[in-house]
Amino acid sequence: MHSAIARTIRRGAAALAVATALAPFAAHAWEPTKTVEFIVPAGTGGGADQMARMIQGIVQKNNLMNQSLVVINKSGGAGAEGFLDVKGSNRNPHKIIISLSNLFTTPIATGVPFSWKDMTPVSMLALDEFVLWVNAKAPYDDVKGYLAALKAASGDQVFKMGGTGSKQEDQIITAAIEQKTGAKFIYVPYKGGGDVAAQLVGGHVTSSVNNPIEAVSQWRAGELKPLCVFDDKRLPYKEPIANGKAWADIPTCKEAGLDIEYLMLRGIFMPPGASKEQVEYFVDLFKRVRATPEWQDFMQKGAFNTTALTGTDYAAWLTKAEATHKDLMEKAGFVAK
Repeated sequence: MHSAIARTIRRGAAALAVATALAPFAAHAWEPTKTVEFIVPAGTGGGADQMARMIQGIVQKNNLMNQSLVVINKSGGAGAEGFLDVKGSNRNPHKIIISLSNLFTTPIATGVPFSWKDMTPVSMLALDEFVLWVNAKAPYDDVKGYLAALKAASGDQVFKMGGTGSKQEDQIITAAIEQKTGAKFIYVPYKGGGDVAAQLVGGHVTSSVNNPIEAVSQWRAGELKPLCVFDDKRLPYKEPIANGKAWADIPTCKEAGLDIEYLMLRGIFMPPGASKEQVEYFVDLFKRVRATPEWQDFMQKGAFNTTALTGTDYAAWLTKAEATHKDLMEKAGFVAK
């Protein structure tokens, strides 16, 4: 009897937590008075774009804002177009941007006059994983076989690594693989992760380091297969995706013999000059977004690392990540002259 009562209490508490998260906003010191532009500094179909549109749908479905949220892609200059737009929108609280690691890589690689400090940090929503993918028809099923084939490749058999953009996250990981193994790739840049997955399925490149969400449908369809994940621990998601295998079954690259780790930011910023009250509004909004079943399902399907930060913790993470990217890009020779 006592256990039944306890289960009832737990279920009631869980339902109350969700209901509280989805309840209409209490009065805020500030809230939007017109449509909010949600800038994506990347092309359509990629991980950042998918996440932004998922958030837009969650906000609309659950009535989390009194105003509209409109997604706008500004991918020019490896995302510089979007970042400079927000940097130049001083004190405009009706504009937010979702960031990925081009927040750090684009200024370093291009010399464009921009830093994350030129914007107002709001919230880290999650960290995105990178997976080493190959075509399902590849004659190897693990990193050991992949590296052996990579080292043996020559002439027409040279390995092509498909990725999003030049001197960005995908090419940084590619350069790290070269440094660790002594092998060489031809790096082929595409506009977005969706294009990269399609090119790998078509056999136009040998491998990719796409985010999970950018290649999961091709894995499920039996067109691609994952070899390892660039995290320090295996993914926790145990629901089968393809051929009875789950994200949790993918070894880390380190345990598979390729000692490289890399995670990508999925975070929110506002223009410079945002007030404390304006930042608090969006911190609260994204806290509510993360509490929804739709978001939690999205996290699982995309195999995200669900770390979330705000305030000084978020700023400290950004400072450290910026230094890490500078070091990686200096080693790869990707720093603008």
